[in-house]
Amino acid sequence: MDTWKNMFQHWVQADNLDPIVKKQLIVMKDDHQELEDSFYKDLTFGTGGMRGVLGPGTNRMNIYTVRKAVQGLASYLKENRVNYKDRGVVIAYDSRYMSKEFAIEAAKVLGAHEIKAYVFESLRPTPLLSFAVRYLRTCAGIMITASHNPPQYNGFKVYNEEGSQITLEEANEMIHHINKVEDALAIVGLNEDKLEKNNLLHWMNGEVDHAYLEQLIKITKMNEENLQAEKELKIVFTPLHGTALSLVTEGLKQLNFTNVHIVKEQAVPDPEFSTVQSPNPEELQAFNEAIKLGEKVDADLLLATDPDADRLGVAVRNSQGNYVVLTGNELGSLMLDYILKHTNKQVLKNARMIKTIVTTELGRAITDSYDVKTIDTLTGFKYIGEKINEYDTTGETFIFGFEESYGYLINPFSRDKDAVQATMMACEMAAYWKDKGFTLLEALDQLHLQHGYYKEGLEGMTLEGKAGQEKIASIVTSFRQNERAHIGGISTLYIEDYLQQKRIFKKGNNLSEKVDLPVENVVKYILEDNCWVCLRPSGTEPKIKWYYGAYGETKQEMEKKYRLLQQALKEIIVQPAELTSK
Repeated sequence: MDTWKNMFQHWVQADNLDPIVKKQLIVMKDDHQELEDSFYKDLTFGTGGMRGVLGPGTNRMNIYTVRKAVQGLASYLKENRVNYKDRGVVIAYDSRYMSKEFAIEAAKVLGAHEIKAYVFESLRPTPLLSFAVRYLRTCAGIMITASHNPPQYNGFKVYNEEGSQITLEEANEMIHHINKVEDALAIVGLNEDKLEKNNLLHWMNGEVDHAYLEQLIKITKMNEENLQAEKELKIVFTPLHGTALSLVTEGLKQLNFTNVHIVKEQAVPDPEFSTVQSPNPEELQAFNEAIKLGEKVDADLLLATDPDADRLGVAVRNSQGNYVVLTGNELGSLMLDYILKHTNKQVLKNARMIKTIVTTELGRAITDSYDVKTIDTLTGFKYIGEKINEYDTTGETFIFGFEESYGYLINPFSRDKDAVQATMMACEMAAYWKDKGFTLLEALDQLHLQHGYYKEGLEGMTLEGKAGQEKIASIVTSFRQNERAHIGGISTLYIEDYLQQKRIFKKGNNLSEKVDLPVENVVKYILEDNCWVCLRPSGTEPKIKWYYGAYGETKQEMEKKYRLLQQALKEIIVQPAELTSK
């Protein structure tokens, strides 16, 4: 009998199986394809945690996979943290199905190990969880969220004692302990009454929120006079049925933005995200309701945060009067320039801007113009957080961090991407440019005139299930092994293979050197003319993603290179994959 069938029988026959889970399995028993995908492997615990479809099975998000992850975390803390029982773990959750239930399950398992849990009474954003770890000085944090994934998903993210997503080394140790759990069904936690009786469960209310808001106002670059003045900027904000409403509205009040309009239909937490196709602020459709309200009130700025409030999207009017969504690269570059423009030159001498390898090179051009050093990390904000933690001991100054996927951090009082901070800075920046007679798009045009024209693309294919994972692996292997002297007619300068931690120079007899970045299954081509392409499997979704960046001294030159790279990657990646699937 196949292994997945054995595991299914073990679950469905277990006496202690939750009745709701057992009922779901009985309904599924004749759907062998769904059962195989639910049980053919354990849900992957990656470098920051796990994310998956809700449902019964070892490859699904449910109370048992959560218990197993928490069991591994508890074992890790016992071996690696002092005073871990009293310091405890803080737990937050978003508006998704089962989020609060998973948070309580986590507290129950921690309680069985006599580890104190601080659990928020209601939903909170991811950046507040990051801040809470630092504020409460806990030894770890847990965030229950699937970010902007579809409604059928949920996830489990772990934060270390610095408030950052766990490092690769920490993740590998936790994975080791998680893998030692032979049977997730056998894990038993304390009930809530025992937790509270033994002082192992503390329900959190507004204390952390107030402390966060006290830090939030300090990120402003406005002088006292401008800070106290009421702002004319007309703002529309939507939390997309998620967690950001309270902190964003309170934060804007602190900065005296009084002309703020909330999209009421999307202000209510909703695990179905019923007013959008996807709660992803990277996509124009997520702004449909905000656009309607924006046109009604003649808004200067539309803002949307994803459900756990770690990503921010911004839309502004173009010259035709239509709202357009800025890319993450565009918004990040604008905020970077604004921050550097309003920072003391003495501070800039030791400042560091951190971006990922797939984030726009316009950021580097901007920092170079201010004599500020740019640091590149692998894709994922966890790597940016890790670098910030290093600066606590090196004396270097973190000035700004961003990634193309709409993640930004201005001040490291939280150590993950923070859409609440980014919302404050975006509004402040827009007000600054409005006072000078410019929109954000016009301010972006000024950056291009100064630094050249940059444009980045991101495409991907979703490949579900076991067969999909195998195809993704095959595509990446083929891209890695078939080295190319040029892509889209643009010559290759060198290839960075992060799995092998090697940089291979294509001009110079294929000489190579070590890349000082962590091991990850990613390949990047650095091309002539400041262009590049990169391929990586997603760490959170069943997708293969490819990125590309083009540069030109004129917009026409840049657009031509952009189209060449776009077409070349389609021929290299998409067409072969389509052929093999037929």
